[in-house]
Amino acid sequence: MLFNSVDFAIFLPIVFLLYWFVVSKNLKRQNLLIVLASYLFYGWWDWRFLSLIIFSTLVDYTIGIQLSKQDKKHKRRLLLWISILVNLGFLGFFKYYNFFLDNFITAFSFFGNEIQPNTLNIILPVGISFYTFQTLSYTIDIYRKKLAPTKDLVAFSAFVSFFPQLVAGPIERATNLLPQFGKKRIFAYHQALDGLRQIVWGLFKKVVIADNCADYANIIFNNSNEYSGSTLVLGAVFFAFQIYGDFSGYSDIAIGTSRLFGFNLRQNFAFPYFSRDIAEFWRRWHISLSTWFRDYLYIPLGGSRGGNWMKLRNTFVIFLVSGFWHGANWTFIAWGAIHALYFLPLILFNKNRRNMDIVAKGKIWPSISNLFSIALTFGMTTLAWVFFRAKTIEEAFAYISDIFTLALFDFPTIHPAYLFILLIIFMAIEWMGREGKYALENLGLSWKKPVRLAMYYALVLMILWYSGKEQQFIYFQF
Repeated sequence: MLFNSVDFAIFLPIVFLLYWFVVSKNLKRQNLLIVLASYLFYGWWDWRFLSLIIFSTLVDYTIGIQLSKQDKKHKRRLLLWISILVNLGFLGFFKYYNFFLDNFITAFSFFGNEIQPNTLNIILPVGISFYTFQTLSYTIDIYRKKLAPTKDLVAFSAFVSFFPQLVAGPIERATNLLPQFGKKRIFAYHQALDGLRQIVWGLFKKVVIADNCADYANIIFNNSNEYSGSTLVLGAVFFAFQIYGDFSGYSDIAIGTSRLFGFNLRQNFAFPYFSRDIAEFWRRWHISLSTWFRDYLYIPLGGSRGGNWMKLRNTFVIFLVSGFWHGANWTFIAWGAIHALYFLPLILFNKNRRNMDIVAKGKIWPSISNLFSIALTFGMTTLAWVFFRAKTIEEAFAYISDIFTLALFDFPTIHPAYLFILLIIFMAIEWMGREGKYALENLGLSWKKPVRLAMYYALVLMILWYSGKEQQFIYFQF
């Protein structure tokens, strides 16, 4: 079920009314309703894969309880590895089986040995990368004794399958979300209103920005050999806004929907295209994933405690694994490696924590140096996005090589004026609201009511105007 679908527009009010007007006096029933609604939400896509979520839930629920009963280190470690192997085993099979098999065949063919094994027509379960990492963090935190396991199976099931963030995040930690299922929720008008604003902004990002950018990015990338370098640059820029609007839009809708039900999810995007270097970009982009890798992989590897060699090694490991997490294709690994290379000078010159504050905080305009840094960082990330979008490494290199020709200075063949206007409006709103958790959190609250309402109505009308087709979210494939 897509957030930008008629199905969800019917589903959400029904669940909301049942939640607050039918079962609101009983916490257990509220949680049970969330579980049933979440299973319906996920099963709407393919009910067969509900068994994976249920099995993963039962495994980690049981292991969590057993970990609390064990004091012997080797038995605790065994339980942890059972959880890791079960969860990553499912993820590896459904997401990476054919990738490893194809590369195994290619490796043997290189030495003149032809192998003809049978590949499997495996359907990738939507959201498996997200809920796998969510349940893993629960088990790992219990193993580290940072979290006490829950004995409430319904609450734990709701935590694992919570429908707003089930299929594309944010990847929530049990330390933040799970305790919220154990507390009585009381409807708060201002919290719900704030949630609705964030949903509207998320839908605007997805329907108006991402989907319009997708139309032109797809045309240009799919026929890249037919266009000039300047048009290819626009194609890369359109994809950069497509993936940002698509993914951060999903996160905004997820967080806003959660607030309608009395839950607070963590911020997943913090205006990353206003970053002044790559380190700041990764503190602002897909925050739930980058912090997951920081806490459960980077720090256990040694983090930044060693010398530059250890920092560089751990950085490359993190980005290569992050790239591979996104998909079973060498293009994603290359994308991760490029970002690791971008990090090199920041680590070597100890500049990776230079920009920790909000750019031009309290000011209307950025400084010239900030503007230059933002443009440079955006250019670097856009160049890397070419590898993320391309189907093969060769296609990505061909695309980039076709950019850097004399045709780079030609007038673009594709230049949709209306889309440029939409992007300018979008970035202006993002800039004005960059000090909040999302653009509309504080923007307009001090304006006169008619002006503020006019802005909201304008956004809603644009959403309705461009909502003729339901386009799947990009991160559903991850």
